[in-house]
Amino acid sequence: MNKTSIGDSKKRGLPVSPAAVSNPSPVNKTKTEVSHKGVQGTIVNADETQRTCQVKYGSYCLWREENKEPLKDAKVKHMKDLLFVARAYYPSIAKMPSQSKLTRDMKQNIQDFERILSESSADSDLPPQVDKKFGKMEAVIAKAKSFPVDCNNVDKKLRQILDLTEDEASFHMKQSVFLYQLAVQTMPKSLHCLSMRLTVEYFKSGSVDTEDSEKFSDPSLLHFVIVSDSILASSVVINSTVLHARESKNFVFHVLTDEQNYFAMKQWFIRNPCKQAAIQVLNIEKLELDNSDMKLSLPAEFRVSFLSGDNLASQGNRTHYLSMFSQSHYLLPKIFHKLKKVVILDHDVVVQRDLSPLWELDMGGKVNGAVKECSVRLGQLKSLKGGSFDTNACLWMSGLNVIDLARWRELGVSETYQKFYKQQLSVGGESREATALQASLLTFQDKVYALDDKWALSGLGYDYYINTETIKNAATLHYNGNMKPWLELGIPQYKNYWRKHLNREDGFLSDCNVNP
Repeated sequence: MNKTSIGDSKKRGLPVSPAAVSNPSPVNKTKTEVSHKGVQGTIVNADETQRTCQVKYGSYCLWREENKEPLKDAKVKHMKDLLFVARAYYPSIAKMPSQSKLTRDMKQNIQDFERILSESSADSDLPPQVDKKFGKMEAVIAKAKSFPVDCNNVDKKLRQILDLTEDEASFHMKQSVFLYQLAVQTMPKSLHCLSMRLTVEYFKSGSVDTEDSEKFSDPSLLHFVIVSDSILASSVVINSTVLHARESKNFVFHVLTDEQNYFAMKQWFIRNPCKQAAIQVLNIEKLELDNSDMKLSLPAEFRVSFLSGDNLASQGNRTHYLSMFSQSHYLLPKIFHKLKKVVILDHDVVVQRDLSPLWELDMGGKVNGAVKECSVRLGQLKSLKGGSFDTNACLWMSGLNVIDLARWRELGVSETYQKFYKQQLSVGGESREATALQASLLTFQDKVYALDDKWALSGLGYDYYINTETIKNAATLHYNGNMKPWLELGIPQYKNYWRKHLNREDGFLSDCNVNP
């Protein structure tokens, strides 16, 4: 995803898809490294090992540390270690005619260990007398070490064992990372079942649209836009928003989805209406706009790794995820051409406060009201090429965004984005996702109104160390990162904030065994 020199990355960094940022270390104390293939580094200690892991594999390393299980084969591993050492010394001892008894003892112990290990994969499989075997093996190894032996032979044997062990560890690490990413990116069977059941139900029941088209284009109402391909995620966003609204009758939700999920999404909201709020489901692939062959694109997430030695980093807060607008977001002024202002909510957001005051904000001519992340600056993205930009400018996050559509059209923001996107793409060397990120950041330079930090709290999809009081005080919770709350990988202590807004009484949830 990024082809950058590691030498220059000590001062600058490049987010690599996937990604997001929440409460990282102060920028003047932080060095950013971009996660990419081929990262080389000297591992100094356990903390540095964890840091290197995060640069290479991102939130997988955080998840692995938090989900470690007690070893069930500690004694088995220790037996293997002793067996390796005994095998290393045995050839040298066997060449000593005066040590025939030690040679026999070593051979006997090696054979005993090999037999036990061939029948045991966990400590519970070991025979009762195994502790005596440990004592005997340790005794013969200690005695073997007391004799002058061929160090080259021992060194060669131990290095061979080390290489084999490192290869095995590397294989298991890559396999584990692959399975983690597979779990993140693959739709669970239960959610696929739910989508299929709803789609079939929509056509079997002959559902008739009862949508109030006047509300959907009334600029005097409060309009929310959600870009999503997840039925449950969209439902939770809407339910939580309506629950905390002073007057939900003024709320209008527009859910942009793709053709595959369109009918299932419509049927879900027919079965589960939200008080007096109006909900419109749109199939982006069927909208009649200038752009041909449109596809739904969700907000993109890019991983950023911070290399620092401060206390915050030592708490595991070194990997962050930066979420940004996708290509679909730049179509909103055309899709909602009669509206002047909307609030965009990502589908991994939970609302905890009334959002009505957002429409009363005076953004001073700015286009995008967003929470800024000043711990990451434009100048730290070393792949940012061409154009003039403020290297010290803060980045902004998607998740909760107040958009002045009238000002957007006036300034030609969508056209500016396309211009920057084509410029960055022509330079080459980056993926389309990374190019889109850079184009978005350049497009909204000097056009972002900074919302108060309490409006949005991010990091619930990767950071295990967010304070409970901070979560309670936030107006919205953003589960940016890989560990989404509807996945089994979701962080357990944050799941309930999301789960309590899910309508668990729908019969299809139990039929499909949906249990987030």
